[in-house]
Amino acid sequence: QVKLVESGGGSVQPGGSLRLSCAVSIHTNRNYDMGWFRLAPGKEREGVATIHSDGRTSYADSVKGRFTISRDNANDTLYLEMNSLKPEDTAMYYCVADPLGYGLGGGKDLWGQGTQVTVSS
Repeated sequence: QVKLVESGGGSVQPGGSLRLSCAVSIHTNRNYDMGWFRLAPGKEREGVATIHSDGRTSYADSVKGRFTISRDNANDTLYLEMNSLKPEDTAMYYCVADPLGYGLGGGKDLWGQGTQVTVSS
C-alpha cells in the first residue's frame, strides 16, 4: 500500500523554525523525485522544494536560503527544514512523490494528507 504521512507542522512566531517529516511507504525502488508543495487559502499551489533521485535539490525563490529539503533513504523519510519563517509561509504543506516519473505536480504523483504550518505573532 502506497502511503505518505507528514508530521511536524504547527504554530510558530515569525523568525522561528520547524522541521517537517514525511514517512514514505512506496513498494518500489527509491529512484524517484520527491518534494514538498504548499497550499494556502486564496493562493495557487506552490512547489516549495524538490529533491531528485540523484540528490540534486531545487527550491522556489520564495524559500531559497531559508528551507532545506533532505531525504533519508535508509529510513524512508523526507524532511523539510524551515528557518526564518514568515507569515506568508503559512499554508498546508504536502509531501509528494513521483514514482511513475511523470513529474511532481503532474497529476500522476502521490500526495500525503498534509500538515498545517502557521506563522503568526
